[in-house]
Amino acid sequence: MSDDPFADPGLLAIEAPGDNAPALSVSELSSALKRTVEGAFDHIRVRGEISGFKKVASGHCYFTLKDDAACIDAVIWRGQAAALRFRPEDGIEVVATGKLTTYPARSRYQIVVERLELAGQGALMALLDKRRRALAAEGLFDQERKKRLPFAPRLIGVISSPTGAVIRDILHRLEDRFPTHVVLWPVPVQGEGAAEKIAAAVAGFNTRAERPDLLIVARGGGSIEDLWAFNEEIVVRAVAGSAIPIISAVGHETDTTLCDFAADMRAPTPTAAAELAVPVRGELLASVRDLGARAERCARRTVERGGEQLSALLRHWPAREDLLAPQQQRLDELGERLPRALRGRLDRARGELGHAAGALRPGLLVSAHARARERLDALWRVAQLAHPNRPLERGYARVEDREGRTLISAAAAREARLLRLHFHDGPVEAKVGDTVERPKRAPYLKTKADQPKLL
Repeated sequence: MSDDPFADPGLLAIEAPGDNAPALSVSELSSALKRTVEGAFDHIRVRGEISGFKKVASGHCYFTLKDDAACIDAVIWRGQAAALRFRPEDGIEVVATGKLTTYPARSRYQIVVERLELAGQGALMALLDKRRRALAAEGLFDQERKKRLPFAPRLIGVISSPTGAVIRDILHRLEDRFPTHVVLWPVPVQGEGAAEKIAAAVAGFNTRAERPDLLIVARGGGSIEDLWAFNEEIVVRAVAGSAIPIISAVGHETDTTLCDFAADMRAPTPTAAAELAVPVRGELLASVRDLGARAERCARRTVERGGEQLSALLRHWPAREDLLAPQQQRLDELGERLPRALRGRLDRARGELGHAAGALRPGLLVSAHARARERLDALWRVAQLAHPNRPLERGYARVEDREGRTLISAAAAREARLLRLHFHDGPVEAKVGDTVERPKRAPYLKTKADQPKLL
C-alpha cells in the first residue's frame, strides 16, 4: 500500500496528519475568490458595447459589456444610475469605470460600474443618430405637425440660463425690434438634471394661467457634450408635445440638436430667435403709413373719377328747364282755369239753393211733421199691443230656457228641463220633473136621490 494518501482514492475522504490543504467549503472558496478578484481589480476601466440593458424596479441597472471575443456582466447601483449623464442603450460603445467582483450565488464575476461614459465622439454621434431615427419614426419631427408662429406675440416665454449673454441678447434684440413682455423660466442648460428641468419648464409654461403666445428655448454654443441635454428624449418629447409654438435656438449656426428638429422653428442663434419671434416695429409703422397714403390716394382718385364720369354723363342729359317746361306750362294753364271753374260752380249752387228755397214754406213743414207724428204714434200703439210681456199682466207666463230662448211647446220644455218662467212681476226658476202624479179624486157616496155626496 502506497504512503501517498492521494495515490489511492478511497470511499471516504481522509484527513492526513499534518495536511496543509484541508477541504474548503463552497462559501469559503467563493469568499476567497471574491477577496482575490476585488483586491487585484479594485479599479478598472473597461471598453465595450452595451448589450441586454435593463433597469429594474429597485433602480439598479444590469447589462453586459461585450466585444468581438468576450463579454462580462456589469451592474450599476441605483445611486450611480441616477447620476448618469445619458441613458444607456443597447449597441452603444462605452467606457465603464469601477471594480471587479464576484457573484457567489452564480459563480460569476461582474464589474460594478461607478461611472459610465461614451467611448469617444464616434459613440456619442452613433447614439445621437440612433435616437434621432427612433424619434423620427414616431413622427415627432414631421413638418405637418409644426405650428405657425404668431405674428406679434403679446407675451414670450424664454427657457434659458438666467445668467450669461443669451438672455441679454434676446431681450436687447426684442427691445430694438418690437418691445413686448418676456417671462424667463431659469434652468441649467447643461450638466446633471438639466434635461429634466428644461422639459419641466416647457410643461410649466403650457399649464400657466397666463400662457405665453410663443416660447424660445435658448442656449449658447458649445461642444456636443455641452449641448447634450437638448438631445435627451425627455426634452424632445416635451418640445414636440407643446401646445405653444416653440423656437429652438440652441448653440451656434453649425450646432444641431434633436430639440431643433422637434421645435416648430429653428433659429441659428438666440439673437436670430428674437428676430424670428417679432416683426420690426419701425417697418410696421412705415408699412402702415404707406398703406394709409395709398388708401388716401385711392379714395381721392375714386372721387375724381366719379366726378369726371358724372360730368360726362351730365353733358348728355337735357337741361332742367327742357325737362320741366311741359309740366310748367300745364300748371300755368290749370292755375288760370281753376278760378273760373270755382266761380261757375258757385253760381250754379246759388241757383239750386234759390230754387229749393221756394218750396220750403213753414206751413208745409208743420203739416208734414203732424202727419208723420200721427203715423209714429199709431205704430207705437201697435208695437205696445204686440209686446210679448203684455199678456203677462193678464195672468199669463212666458217660458224660456236658461239661455233665454222662448219655448213654445211642451216637448221643448221637457228637452230643456231647466226653465225660467216670466210673470208680470218677475221671473221664477223651474225644473221639469220625470213624472207627474195625478191628484186623487175625492171619494163620494150616492144618496137615495142618487146625488153624489163628498165624504
